[in-house]
Amino acid sequence: MPFLELTLPCTEAQQPRYERALEDVGALAVTLADAHADAPDEQAIFEPGVGEQPLWGELVLTALFADDTDALIMLAALEAFDDELDWSQARFRKVEDQDWERAWMDQYVPLRFGARTWIVPWNSELPEDAQAAEAAIVRLDPGLAFGSGTHPTTALCLQWLDALATDGVLQQQRVLDFGCGSGILALAALKLGAGHAVGVDNDPQALIATHDNAQRNEVADRLDVYLPADEPTATYPIVVANILASALVTLADTLTARVAPGGRLAMSGILAGQEDEVMARYARDFDDLRAEPLDDWMRVTGTRRHG
Repeated sequence: MPFLELTLPCTEAQQPRYERALEDVGALAVTLADAHADAPDEQAIFEPGVGEQPLWGELVLTALFADDTDALIMLAALEAFDDELDWSQARFRKVEDQDWERAWMDQYVPLRFGARTWIVPWNSELPEDAQAAEAAIVRLDPGLAFGSGTHPTTALCLQWLDALATDGVLQQQRVLDFGCGSGILALAALKLGAGHAVGVDNDPQALIATHDNAQRNEVADRLDVYLPADEPTATYPIVVANILASALVTLADTLTARVAPGGRLAMSGILAGQEDEVMARYARDFDDLRAEPLDDWMRVTGTRRHG
């Protein structure tokens, strides 16, 4: 199936705003590349250290859209979303699915989050550090569903889950991954010791990707996926939601109802500067609300009050 591809040069500082705008207008996937990859003195970034998400100063941002997307209408929507961003250098072309998949997998490398969690491409060899018996390894084929561990919002949530596992909080618990994308957070929770996980997403393709990745990781019998309309009523001791800040505010009552009394909630997809609004919306029902940064993104966590 062909796609419409947009490429655009940008700086590291601009990248979060560009990426957020593209996702808002329906980008199926967004990747980043070094704008000076061919320069002889350019420093390559191979595998970052634990908790690090380094980026080059100047980037080429690439986004995929459905083949029938009207480029002019989409550009108008992007300019309306954030009128301070410059879209004049955006370039479009048609690409085949196979071309994109190869380019994506060539750039996707094993990543470590926290003490034990590893996200590894399904066709990649395990790094030596990931071969320890206690390593929690998620084999992932992200396809076109968001969530590969390379984005700071995903990294923040993976670090949180890893810390819960280290503290013994995650063991045999039920976990809800709200806005599951590729299923990466639900899968990591299961690999770290959770007993069962539920993934919810409004994109049917995301549910397919999550199910396929669960089978690849041999945890499909412990993971259920639902569209929001089909999700059974339940509460969970662990809830993670990696979606946009505006959605977190709008869905506050829905997400709060999913967290059991005394349960833990982690939310990301929050740009720096948006965390106060999110925390204010959840302050009525949650204690110990905290915001943690990574690059230009934030994670907000809290514990549901009893009663």
